[in-house]
Amino acid sequence: QKEAKMARRVFFSFHYKADNWRASQVRNMGVIDGNRPVSDNDWEQITRGGDKAIKDWIAEQMEGKSCIVVLIGSNTAGRKWIKYEIKKAWNDGKGVMGIYIHNLKDKEGNQSSKGRNPFDDFTINREKLSKIVKAYDPPYSTSTNVYDYIKKNIADWVEKAIKIRNKY
Repeated sequence: QKEAKMARRVFFSFHYKADNWRASQVRNMGVIDGNRPVSDNDWEQITRGGDKAIKDWIAEQMEGKSCIVVLIGSNTAGRKWIKYEIKKAWNDGKGVMGIYIHNLKDKEGNQSSKGRNPFDDFTINREKLSKIVKAYDPPYSTSTNVYDYIKKNIADWVEKAIKIRNKY
């Protein structure tokens, strides 16, 4: 009798305005358990509280998660809060990984251009974080193929990210 594997609990990090629709596709795959999606209103409420309120919200959402999955759109890299989430996750000993989602369609049916790797902005032991953690770029241009590829592989990618983090 095979033991049912518990779905890993992860924190999804993404550029809300630009990529919320794409991100929700990944979150709703049901393969891994992510943080609760926030609505526009919730996010406005949180941000109104300033930096401390945002940091508190991030800490609360990351609690009990074993990995952060950065969903990389065209303008994800370099954003203040995404950088904060990556740094916090790494410093808290969580797995860190990225998935390029620019080829998933948004609600208007548009794809976007590939953004730069957000892990290029960090250095661990004089090595770029992008050389340590993986950022997966699905090898397809059709949105449905990209979706299927992510759904098939995301659980393994999360496990790999946790193993990588445990080496450091």
